[in-house]
Amino acid sequence: MKKSLFLSLIAAVAVLASCSKTLPQPEQIQVNPSPLEKVGDKINADITGTFPAKKFAKKGVLVVTPVLKYNNGQEAVGEPVTYVGESAKENGKTVNYKAGGKYSQHCAFNYVPEMKESELYLRFKATVGKKEIEIPDLKIADGVMATSELAKAEDNKPAVTPDKFQRIIQENTEADIRFLIQQANLRSSETGSADMKALQAAIKDAKENDRKEINKLEVSGYASPDGGMALNEKLAKNRQSASQKFLQQTLKKNKVNNTIEANITAEDWEGFQKAMENSNIQDKELVLRVLSMYSDPEEREAQIKNLSAVYKTIASEILPALRRSRLILTTDLIGKSDDEIRALAKNDPAQLNVEELLYAATLTDNNGEKMVIYTKAAELYGDYRAYNNMGELYFQDGNVAEARRCYAKALELQPNDPDVNYNAGVAAMADGDLDKAEAYLGKAAGTKADLNSALGTLYTMKGDYAAAKNAYGEKATNNAAVQQILNEDYAAARKTLDNVKEPNATTAYLKAVVAARTNDKANVFANLRNAVKQDASLKARAKADIEFSKFAEEDDFKAIVK
Repeated sequence: MKKSLFLSLIAAVAVLASCSKTLPQPEQIQVNPSPLEKVGDKINADITGTFPAKKFAKKGVLVVTPVLKYNNGQEAVGEPVTYVGESAKENGKTVNYKAGGKYSQHCAFNYVPEMKESELYLRFKATVGKKEIEIPDLKIADGVMATSELAKAEDNKPAVTPDKFQRIIQENTEADIRFLIQQANLRSSETGSADMKALQAAIKDAKENDRKEINKLEVSGYASPDGGMALNEKLAKNRQSASQKFLQQTLKKNKVNNTIEANITAEDWEGFQKAMENSNIQDKELVLRVLSMYSDPEEREAQIKNLSAVYKTIASEILPALRRSRLILTTDLIGKSDDEIRALAKNDPAQLNVEELLYAATLTDNNGEKMVIYTKAAELYGDYRAYNNMGELYFQDGNVAEARRCYAKALELQPNDPDVNYNAGVAAMADGDLDKAEAYLGKAAGTKADLNSALGTLYTMKGDYAAAKNAYGEKATNNAAVQQILNEDYAAARKTLDNVKEPNATTAYLKAVVAARTNDKANVFANLRNAVKQDASLKARAKADIEFSKFAEEDDFKAIVK
């Protein structure tokens, strides 16, 4: 929305008795942009005009200062520029008396919200020699468009770091029974081993513990990869059968009625390879190369046996451990019910582990109750997720300072977590700390939240609308529409706003802005009515918003904002 503002000479000129020359203010003034516009946290404008021929006194000095007047008497003062006549002794830009000259000046102000209702003036200090000349302030532009303010950090939802609670946790208890070469008979030294006793104890515990259930029992028989395939199949099956009978006796003793799954591996090449990889046997790389080169079991065995020196070590250190059966018990550990977790979270949270306590917060929709639970989790366990989720609740409640404190604590504990960095970045944005926000978001790759939308919001706030457009892509959000409006892509902004999933007062307000910029009076009023119906505070914004200056005197507009 850029336009030229042409002003004729208004102020009276001083006539010098000695030379009858005048010292004028510049004419045909143009301000770009006009109205002024907030970009990032600045207001920038370029002012141009002309000094007419035979008007600027040769000894004249004119100091021109841009001044933004706002909020009933407050002023922001820009950098002055000095113009001098061709015979003046002072320093400045020289204006030729006969030809006149060009006037140009850049002004910049730090934006504050009250500047939405403002006026840009030029202030003059004029002298010719020792004579001061009074020239009144000259108004050259109205107001500041601050539509970029409608891109809100709060529209980027924080990421909740979830618990890892599992209602059922599976536990495995394993034991091996080893056999002598080419044998399948059980030895008491094996059935009475520490691992077997632990397996039997786990079976008994699963039977007696109300929170445990046997999920699966497996017995697998193995033979080492030496000797013929037929012999090894028979050995593996016999080892499995003998071990299964022993396990059935344990089940019967504990009055457990469970099916046992049976498996055999006739030649345990997988176990052989793993054992070789974990060994310190000399030339083990040579043996592993043989395994990779040959897939046929007989060829493998023959090639390894050809390595006579190393094979003796293999036969004594590797193969005996492969002559075995493996017994595996899978037990389901059944966690507390939701009702139990709720009650303990309220009355005795120390009885819950950190995952259960974090899970308890998901069992209520009351943010106050959630806060109590997360606070207790932070106190008991110092878990970064508790601090992060506390920050998310504070952020929802509009307490950005406390949210930032919680995110900072979470980052002390887990500095590289992408979700916490994302949240810290969004909170920093909401606090106007854009450099810090950019640093946090730079560490948020991998977050479950919408990082691109947050970056789009950040770039919009910083005034980099091209980068914001790339970040948003095809996202249909209020913030994405703000960027499109600022890029003057009004067709895209309409489409985006029509596709916002959960339209709100800001959605309607932005539709009114698009309508105003495209001179669609009916939709300006219709959308503004919708906006203020949802959020009455928008009346004051609309009344002060220069986006609607063309409609400010319309009765419909006045009725909406009154």
